[in-house]
Amino acid sequence: MPSTLRVGAYPFASTGSIPQNLSKICGAIRQAAAEQVRLLVFHECALCGYPPIETQMERISPGEIEAALLQIGALTRECRLYAAVGTVRFEGQKRYNSLFLFDDTGRQIGCYDKKALWGWDSENFSPGSQPGLFCIDGFRVGLRICFDVRFPEPFRELYREGVDLCAVSFSDTQKEPSPARYQTIKSHLVTRAMENIMSVVSVNSLSAFQTAPTAFFDWNGSVLRESELDSERLLIYDVEKPDITFGVKGRVVNNDFFIAQEKDTEKRDNYVSASSGIPGNHEKTF
Repeated sequence: MPSTLRVGAYPFASTGSIPQNLSKICGAIRQAAAEQVRLLVFHECALCGYPPIETQMERISPGEIEAALLQIGALTRECRLYAAVGTVRFEGQKRYNSLFLFDDTGRQIGCYDKKALWGWDSENFSPGSQPGLFCIDGFRVGLRICFDVRFPEPFRELYREGVDLCAVSFSDTQKEPSPARYQTIKSHLVTRAMENIMSVVSVNSLSAFQTAPTAFFDWNGSVLRESELDSERLLIYDVEKPDITFGVKGRVVNNDFFIAQEKDTEKRDNYVSASSGIPGNHEKTF
């Protein structure tokens, strides 16, 4: 197995035109293949545009999405790389804010549906339940989307599975620059990488002023590479697996200690609830 995984992040300005977005995605895949990228990550709703900022939900056609995904799969097979592509996913009457992962044979090997929803997301989407865990060239890779980064729990799930790299896709923009918001979200990414001892790659839409970065972070929270704000370019980094030094080992030991404590507390609460009929802490009613 290779000791590094070459990862690319490609931000662009999504629109309400799926053919236009698809053209950008296909061009980026070809460019990444020329640079020997193995995993290429796109931003949230890159294929269809993020509703209601870049498009309207009623304008997104399931048939058009499916046809575009087939083209992307054919191209990842031709270019022999993996690609994580943001789009709306339709399932019966439900819609999900999803990242589809294509492998280097063109197969859709799975998807991750955004779990943390609020505002427009709550109006347009259902929360997901997939773990978003995959293996690429011996690296355990997790997928997460935008607002997920505000909460430790979606990333703690990845730590428990020994994830080496997490890709976080954003559509986090505003009409005016907001350096404070940009730094806040960047700090979340630093923290998620460091507390869970995994590398992180983030990629954000360019449809307005960016308020989240396109960047790479290592398992110590160091910024390895970062795109200029509001710049469309392929950002590449050769990601390594975490090096468990003495200091990092301290985080592992204490992470595992606190996780074991949580499990013990949950078992105790469940026992109390079952034996007394009183709800445990996790079952509080209001």
